[in-house]
Amino acid sequence: MTSGPRGKAKRKKGLASFAEARLGFAIGDVHGRADLLDQMLLRIAHDVAEANSQNAIVIFMGDYVDRGPDSAEVIAHLLSQQPPGIEWRFLKGNHEQSMLNFLDGPTMNRGWLAHGGLETLVSYGVSPLPSIGSSAEAIVQARDQLKQNMPASHLAFLQSLERFVIVGDYLFVHAGVDTSLPIERQRDDDLFWVRGKFLNDTRAFSHVVVHGHTPVTTPYRDHRRICVDTGAYATGRLCAARFFGDSVTFLIEERVKMASPSGGD
Repeated sequence: MTSGPRGKAKRKKGLASFAEARLGFAIGDVHGRADLLDQMLLRIAHDVAEANSQNAIVIFMGDYVDRGPDSAEVIAHLLSQQPPGIEWRFLKGNHEQSMLNFLDGPTMNRGWLAHGGLETLVSYGVSPLPSIGSSAEAIVQARDQLKQNMPASHLAFLQSLERFVIVGDYLFVHAGVDTSLPIERQRDDDLFWVRGKFLNDTRAFSHVVVHGHTPVTTPYRDHRRICVDTGAYATGRLCAARFFGDSVTFLIEERVKMASPSGGD
């Protein structure tokens, strides 16, 4: 490593490496597709067993909720199905932040309903469903019912999600980074929401950035970033990146397409 501007370590192309002798996976945006998540976790568990790995790690890239049909089931699975001997780490995505904002201030954050929030309300048994144009009273009633129906462990899960995870030469975040700032100064707006400013930047960061948030047809990789969001809720394709040493490969689990893409956010 050589020293870069602002005291950041500057990586050379092609030299990124995961933690020594550790097997790792990064699972892209699930968005309420519990069926695909189950398939992917079974495949990863089999892979870990085949590799006889004793310290594997799985990093979930955020956006567990919204758009797909089973947000509540996804969180329930993540809270109850962790296999022994595999570390699970959970990043926060913009959809979890939007859901928390709705829980704290429903009328000011009613826009969440139009970006997948209605599907999440359905998964928690909220009825009748409001719309983005509903009265303030109806919006608050939906929020109150969501809080009542949601297990306390689900809320605690949402509140405990991590902003980023670092393993070896890789930085795992939901959306991306501001390449002009070191890791410790990154803003939530960039970590959870950034798109063009990060995606179109050609500067390498101190770490290879592994992210989701912006759907791609097939997983993307270059010397500065890896994208593992394949739009599972719309395409029926869930992606995970597999890391071992300096090797990166991709796993895809696929089922019948659920809905038409709506741009993803």
